[in-house]
Amino acid sequence: MNSIFKPKLFTVLKDYNFQAFQKDLFAGIIVGIVALPLAIAFAVASGVSPEKGLITAIIAGFLISLLGGSRVQIGGPTGAFIVIVYGIVNQYGIDGLMISTFLAGVILILFGVLRMGAVLKFIPHPLIVGFTSGIALVIFSTQIKAAFGLDLAEVPSEFLAKWACYFANISSLNISAVIISGGTILLTLFSGKLIPKIPGSFIAIIAMTALVQIFGLQVDTIESVYGSIPNTFSFDMPTVDWTNLPNYFQPAITIAILGAIESLLSAVVADGMIGGNHRSNTELIAQGIANIFSPIFGGIPATGAIARTATNVKNGGRTPVAGIIHAFTLLLIMLVFGQWAKLIPMSCLAGILIVVSYNMSEWRSFRSILKGTRFDTIVLLTTFFLTVLVDLTIAIEMGIVLSSLIFMYRMSKINGIIPLESESDEIQNYNQIPKQIEIYEISGPFFFAAAKRYQETLRDLKSSTSILIIRMRHVPFMDTTGVRNFIEIIKDLKIRKTKVILSGVNSEVLKELQNSEIHNLISEEFIFNNFDEALEVAKKSL
Repeated sequence: MNSIFKPKLFTVLKDYNFQAFQKDLFAGIIVGIVALPLAIAFAVASGVSPEKGLITAIIAGFLISLLGGSRVQIGGPTGAFIVIVYGIVNQYGIDGLMISTFLAGVILILFGVLRMGAVLKFIPHPLIVGFTSGIALVIFSTQIKAAFGLDLAEVPSEFLAKWACYFANISSLNISAVIISGGTILLTLFSGKLIPKIPGSFIAIIAMTALVQIFGLQVDTIESVYGSIPNTFSFDMPTVDWTNLPNYFQPAITIAILGAIESLLSAVVADGMIGGNHRSNTELIAQGIANIFSPIFGGIPATGAIARTATNVKNGGRTPVAGIIHAFTLLLIMLVFGQWAKLIPMSCLAGILIVVSYNMSEWRSFRSILKGTRFDTIVLLTTFFLTVLVDLTIAIEMGIVLSSLIFMYRMSKINGIIPLESESDEIQNYNQIPKQIEIYEISGPFFFAAAKRYQETLRDLKSSTSILIIRMRHVPFMDTTGVRNFIEIIKDLKIRKTKVILSGVNSEVLKELQNSEIHNLISEEFIFNNFDEALEVAKKSL
């Protein structure tokens, strides 16, 4: 277990000093300020009360830094979870969200224990861009009501119906809300050029909240929608209806997979920025522990946050201590200043989330993939449209299945089985080989996607062939389907009175063949490591 779970904090503390603490202290405070508006905005957009976002950033953020496998990872609620959390709350309520998040935490721990950290890194880039861009568009669409101050009692959950509803009620637009959301977007994007050390979203919240209070603008605020923000924690266990427990596994798996992908992506990006090397399995276990404790204290799902992690690095954070300070900074803000957070306008939060959705959209990567191969385009667009129009869970599932099928198809095209011609310079004196001997070479893995094609090729063998030499030096492995089809090929050739000799069979492939009792069809004396030996025996066999 020690080789799987080795938190970075305990490694870096061996050489920790006051100078490093000063840098981590400054970075942690800055990231805490950055996380404040985002935590509140993500919670509100997810359909839960604002304090749940703060609780998540505090509890999960602390545990991810304390136990994680990255030096600089910052954990908390992220925009990617908005769509999932909103759907779970609508369908199963808050208790259902707590149970799903708890189960997701257990699944994440299992991912780490089973050493799946390396496997999850192989999720195709077009799939990630597809669902990330889809989530960005969905987040943007959920903020139109607050950004324009539309007078709507209820907004449809479906994407197209939502926009139809917006256009039908555009006459109820609130100019004050538009000014607040527009001002928030501008301040968030451009204030950093004037005051680089203070996050633009934080400046926007202060400025827009003050503007509403000073001029008495009639817009919705956190208080008017959710009431006051509590400044206390509560330890709460959900009411579990055991008959419904199977219903929570699908959303739990979605939370776990998305959390694992996003946290490892964030860790990889951070490694590139600091020249480090994260421990992926440790990171997954830490993410799992964080998602177990977050709902118990009233939080929502959490994962590694790329933007906040990058902010941490840019401001000098180099150890998990910065992430721990970020959590304590948020705790202090919640306890001392939480009573004023209720005055934040909803249109201001909408403006912040619109900027978040733009940053999430990865439109440059989206455009670049569209210019690439048709296979990557298919995966990208399928995942994107399923995320927007159907469901994120289905989008990820379909994206993985589609990517796997395309990969197998492309591998089957790369692999091949070809007859060696007289022009080949690999076989000396080819013309002296008797015509009754045919030589074929298999190149690439003999797996299920290619096995049928190999079988069809060998069945077209000339009827005059008495001996077939199959060179397998470039076959790294055979799967069960490949072995089965290979056995069928040998049986067909035996019926046609064609003797089969194998050459260049590596130990792994030979073991698979022996397990399938290949010796009943091909004697071991006709299986060679060396092609010259196989050819010599073939000539003598004639």
